[in-house]
Amino acid sequence: MAAELSIPGPGSAPASKRPPGDAPIFEVRGLVKHFPIGGSLRLRRSTGVIQAVDGVDFALHKGETLGLVGESGCGKSTVARTVMRLEEPSAGEALFHGKDIFRADAAELKLVRRRIQMIFQDPYASLNPRMRVGQIIAEPWVIHADMLPRSQWATRIGELLESVGLLPDHAQRYPHEFSGGQRQRIGIARALALNPEILVCDEPVSALDVSVQAQVVNLLEKIQSKFHIACLFIAHDLSVVRHMSHRIAVMYLGRIVEIGKVEHVYKTPRHPYTKALLSAQPRIDFTSKAVADRIRLQGEVPSPANPPSGCRFRTRCWKAQALCAEQSPPLRAAGPERQVACHFPVEAGDAVAQLAGSPR
Repeated sequence: MAAELSIPGPGSAPASKRPPGDAPIFEVRGLVKHFPIGGSLRLRRSTGVIQAVDGVDFALHKGETLGLVGESGCGKSTVARTVMRLEEPSAGEALFHGKDIFRADAAELKLVRRRIQMIFQDPYASLNPRMRVGQIIAEPWVIHADMLPRSQWATRIGELLESVGLLPDHAQRYPHEFSGGQRQRIGIARALALNPEILVCDEPVSALDVSVQAQVVNLLEKIQSKFHIACLFIAHDLSVVRHMSHRIAVMYLGRIVEIGKVEHVYKTPRHPYTKALLSAQPRIDFTSKAVADRIRLQGEVPSPANPPSGCRFRTRCWKAQALCAEQSPPLRAAGPERQVACHFPVEAGDAVAQLAGSPR
């Protein structure tokens, strides 16, 4: 029988305070996902591609939460769906314990998927409305028949429901009888049914009310703390990511522009886009200094079908120079456990007046 799932008490250390393991259990290298742009019905051929993800690299350690942030449309959810093989990659590798899951056959992929589970963004669309909650949670055991004897399903379903703050009796209800936050808890219980090593959380709280968001985030944090599960936590709410994560990766237009420990990135952002993104966080501070520190980027985000040459952020960047249009900056070390993809990283001495300047 699977180990009992229980939530740690208030005295347990949160996952974000625990150091990750030394060796990564999951590595993504050179991930590319392009979507073809369809032509007319007469031509029936592609007329271009949407470069949704274009060369993403990151590693995930046991027990670690890596936050992936960026504006809507930057490719965060595409990364999640591609590493889960819900979308087929255009190029790259995804190494789980050293084995490339992008090259796994159907039987190998089935074994991998019991160890990497996903929590989806929309709790209203991710649960089958025709199935009772107990059937939804038990579905992974139907697919992976060797995981748990059928005679133990009812007991285990009750344990999982209690672990996410619901009642065992809720197993007999249908999804429409629950609120959005309760549905997301059911989705979490289903993801935990196979005792995974990794959870891929694709904006799991963005569709919920603020008060419910806090409950779900705290639940995820307690579960991870207890079972030392690694998480790829995707969100656009920077405060949620800061609370949950050990490290943070910032995406812009299909590429990671900065990655490092949460406390380092939030306190001293080195990429101009990271600094602008953090300055845009909502705050209850209307002093002249707070207003002056806000960086207002000029222009619109370029189309992923026709991104700028060189650095993709250069058309909105106040530090851009000729080199930025000629060469795409790779992720380079910019301090201890920090990487930045920028030819001219932000320095501590950069004045606010410079930061508010017009892009080139």
